[in-house]
Amino acid sequence: MAVKYIPEPFRIKMVEPIKMLTRKEREEKIKEANYNLFNLAGQDVYIDLLTDSGTNAMSDQMWAGIMRGDEAYAGSSSYYKLVEAGKDIFNYGFIQPVHQGRAAEKVLFGTVLSEGKVAISNMFFDTTRAHVELCGARAIDCVVEEAKDPAKRAPFKGNMDVKKMEKIILEYGPENVGLVVITVTNNSAGGQPVSVQNVRDVAAVCKKYNILLDIDAARYAENAYFIKLREEEFKDASIKEIVRTIFACADMFTMSSKKDCVVSMGGLIGIKDADSPLILPIKARCISFEGFTTYGGLSGRDLEALALGLYEGLDENYLRYRIGQMEYLAARLDDAGIAYQSPVGGHGVFVDAKAMFLQLPYYEFPGQVLAIELYKEAGIRTCDIGSYMLGNDPDTKEQLHADFEFTRLAIPRRVYTQAHFDVMADALIAIKERAHEIKHGYKITWEPPILRHFQASLVPIEE
Repeated sequence: MAVKYIPEPFRIKMVEPIKMLTRKEREEKIKEANYNLFNLAGQDVYIDLLTDSGTNAMSDQMWAGIMRGDEAYAGSSSYYKLVEAGKDIFNYGFIQPVHQGRAAEKVLFGTVLSEGKVAISNMFFDTTRAHVELCGARAIDCVVEEAKDPAKRAPFKGNMDVKKMEKIILEYGPENVGLVVITVTNNSAGGQPVSVQNVRDVAAVCKKYNILLDIDAARYAENAYFIKLREEEFKDASIKEIVRTIFACADMFTMSSKKDCVVSMGGLIGIKDADSPLILPIKARCISFEGFTTYGGLSGRDLEALALGLYEGLDENYLRYRIGQMEYLAARLDDAGIAYQSPVGGHGVFVDAKAMFLQLPYYEFPGQVLAIELYKEAGIRTCDIGSYMLGNDPDTKEQLHADFEFTRLAIPRRVYTQAHFDVMADALIAIKERAHEIKHGYKITWEPPILRHFQASLVPIEE
């Protein structure tokens, strides 16, 4: 194997015990959970890769910040530290804390989207798509075509298809496009990065038609690191310089800070123009849905930790190690002939379940099949990023056919060691060897009307 594991740029000073149940116990637990990984108790999971959101290990400085947090209801010192950090890193005039990313979407999207509007993105993740639809609008994806071929290696498979985007704008009419969202990195496409040039091109089209551009910034630091490695213009730039260049192109950003800011809870809204007419409606909606503007649904200790995490997530030594973990696991899969969205993305490895289970149609949810098999095999909890997650058409209620059938191994930051990554690889190899024995997937017996994969009940399809 050509790729070596990158040594951790930190020491471990606290541990949390975990245990692996027996195979029989795991089979019983997933059945009791109605074959939905979200229904499993955390104590019954050995390696938890369900998400990289809020599952990170905070640093000694961040834990010290937790103790220093100012819990004043209005105008706490921790709030001002966070706002100062946000303005410094992103060079935006207004920073609004909220409790997480979907809260940022709920607060912001309601000011610009409504019935009859559409929103366009390189790819909407499930919760973002849901918040577009909850406003009465419709979400349209415009990722570049190379992203749809997991085997094809390209440096920026997360990019927006700008020509397609402009065609959709003209089809619906610019006045009916409430928002363009560019997600960095592109989660649904496999954690794939977006180039600065692509952001510039998207921004130019938005400016041409007077359409607001929002950056979904959950993994902005990982995206900036890929740009430094792959975009010639920025090879000598700092991560912070790259971040400022990206965000200068947009009008606003929404962020789940539970990813690249390495915290357990938090989110942000940023508005570039300090005099924007959007700011007062955002403050009003924040007070209604989240809490007073200077805490936004967060405790003072959360605000303090987030102010520190914004900077820690930009550290190049940490980012080299972070991306190196993905490259190590991907290299082991390469050796075993296991397909994934390549080159590997920033926050996880997206295994191509469709390629592993060629015998399974999309409506039997191969991504969910592999997720369940990983839990049975080694106590690893992951999730489907495919047709099961995509759900039903909001108008026809028919099952949608996703462009991908991935099983996402989302890696928490600073949590798992090389030995854990070897367990992941060994489990996938074992499943690949018996993949032909799986004749059918799963069917849904109950589902909620929106974001079904969090709660749905499934059963195996019998012969």
